[in-house]
Amino acid sequence: MKSLMKTIPVSCNKDCGGGCPLLAHVKGEKIVKITDNPAGTAYMKGCSRGFQAAKAAYAPDRLLHPLVRTGPRGSGEFKAVSWPEALDQVSEKLNEIKNKYGNESLILLGGSGACRGALHNTGLLPKRFLNLFGGYTQVYGNYSSAAVSFVTPYVFGTQYAGIDPGTLQHSRLILLWGANIAVTRFGSELPPRIREAAKRGVPLIVIDPRKSKTAGMPNAQWIRVRPGTDTALMAAVLYELIGRSLVDRSFLERYCLGFDRVENYILGTDDHCPKTPAWAEEICGTPADTIKRLADTYGRTKPAALIPGLSIQRTIGGEESARMAMVLQAATGNIGIPGGSSGGYVWGRLPKPKCGQMDTLSKSGNPSISEYLWPDAVLEGKNGGFPTDIKAIYNVGGNFLSQGSDIRKNIRAFEAVDFAVCHEHFMTPTARHCDVVLPVTTFLEREDIIFTKLNYLFFSAKAINAPHSVKDDYDIFCELAQRLGFRDKFSEGKTAGRWLEEFIASSAIKDVDAFKQTGIYAGEDQMRIGLSEFIADPAKKALKTPSGKIELASDSYARTGYPAIPTYRGMPDDANHPLRLVTPHSFYRINSSYSNVAWFRDKERQVLWINPVDAAQREIRDGQMALIRNTRGKIRISVRVTEDTMPGVVCLREGIWPDLDADGCDRAGSANILTSTVPTKPCQGSRTHSVLVEVESEN
Repeated sequence: MKSLMKTIPVSCNKDCGGGCPLLAHVKGEKIVKITDNPAGTAYMKGCSRGFQAAKAAYAPDRLLHPLVRTGPRGSGEFKAVSWPEALDQVSEKLNEIKNKYGNESLILLGGSGACRGALHNTGLLPKRFLNLFGGYTQVYGNYSSAAVSFVTPYVFGTQYAGIDPGTLQHSRLILLWGANIAVTRFGSELPPRIREAAKRGVPLIVIDPRKSKTAGMPNAQWIRVRPGTDTALMAAVLYELIGRSLVDRSFLERYCLGFDRVENYILGTDDHCPKTPAWAEEICGTPADTIKRLADTYGRTKPAALIPGLSIQRTIGGEESARMAMVLQAATGNIGIPGGSSGGYVWGRLPKPKCGQMDTLSKSGNPSISEYLWPDAVLEGKNGGFPTDIKAIYNVGGNFLSQGSDIRKNIRAFEAVDFAVCHEHFMTPTARHCDVVLPVTTFLEREDIIFTKLNYLFFSAKAINAPHSVKDDYDIFCELAQRLGFRDKFSEGKTAGRWLEEFIASSAIKDVDAFKQTGIYAGEDQMRIGLSEFIADPAKKALKTPSGKIELASDSYARTGYPAIPTYRGMPDDANHPLRLVTPHSFYRINSSYSNVAWFRDKERQVLWINPVDAAQREIRDGQMALIRNTRGKIRISVRVTEDTMPGVVCLREGIWPDLDADGCDRAGSANILTSTVPTKPCQGSRTHSVLVEVESEN
């Protein structure tokens, strides 16, 4: 008898910018294909990373048994053991570390591997487990959005300053500032909405050091800018808006505080340095005439949505570009209106539909460090000014020896601890440096409720059975908690299925059967605009800033030691490393996920983009091998000579697992060999687009 085809709703529980409702087509207990879920809107479109997710689940190098290290860290020498043996070793080592050094000597890393689930969440589950264990050293911030997350409450008094993608149907201009929406997506509806707007004739202005997929959209204009100089370019645009009387003074007076102080800076009243287009051209590499035309188009076209990517705040002074984008939208009166935006978060940072999720049982008193500085904290400890001496690493859903800045420093950090354990699907570079590796299920092998960047909840059903010796993260923590004496508190006597039933029961979902059958629950309002209530009635809906207004100058922010207004503070040039490196996302990876899976890896060859001017100066030809280097490392890589990156800028996509030779030179093209753990301040976050390098011909 032939097996019948079943269709099962699923949704990627991965750290991508999507959040897509998908449909797994299953025949004979095997996934045949994955497609868009027809129960979604016409704008809900998935991508190859979701459509081909089964290739990761079925990959030949997937981990199928618990592993214990037998050789030196990083050697890849492990032996397969039973689950009882592996879990006994983990629980014994955790107790040993706790008893010898205290709970604070254990640091929790990871969290992004499965970060959307209500239950199977690699950020929430280990926090709950370690809080019940007695505490741990926690990290704050993240590699993605530390700067914008830090500054947004100072300006708006809230993090909820996004928009729903549907509101872009009212836009007459869309500025994508360092936002490669065609690849990073930030909600499954956002790229189709922008593409639709472009086809209607709405101009797209894409501001980026290199020509991204987004810059290839219909009706798109590409404006080049040097990495890390976006604040200067924004300042020059504002200079022109002021000079052309295109500033919305009535909006600023009614809703904002501090524009006069910003204006003094822009006009050079205080520092005798007007932020003219000519001034910005020297810094940004963007022609002054281009800046003037940009300002004129922007100032005369309303409503305009300025959507800044996370790339522009992952720089030295990234806090300032994040704030200045908000200033621009305020100055043009585009905040809180249909077709506009706040200039804040690239994604729809708005409240998600009501639904329960796993409680971390947050414990006061846990010491904390910036995630960006975790290897420094491990290597330097209290002697280096950090709050704890780290002796053990618990890593769930993180590949820090690919994604963490300064990979060679990260390796030294893993080598320095007494014990390291991880939950993983594959033998990643990070797993190779752990003592115990615990194999876990993929999102296709369990059920969960998935949160998205939109006003939706998705139900991701179990499409296939997991391999026999693979466990859910939840079950692993239950069994470890059993050994450590707090299983009842951790699980509260509930199975995973029971937790999900309770989460749904406390949610906004009324028709549970329909939710599970279609996989989609839609919030009532799909046209939300962050800050719109404040704009409608600023007296009754005052913001939670000290003034109750949008604070374009923030004295609270000044208490961090940095100016109350956004000011340009870029990275100085270095004659020994004259090129600026950008490390954008790949269309075929989710950070480093799928880097090892042949179908994804073969779709996009890892090469270094270099402009013909820079290539000619170095006698580098298209297709040859070159060495890219700085003080932190070096990479041997094939070169693509192209006009798609501006002079002075080289481009290497992030996410490839490193492959170090005996001399420490990477042969795979792993960008974080070259990045630094010196953060941008005051947020202490990522500055991975403020990287200086040199490129040398190998011929």
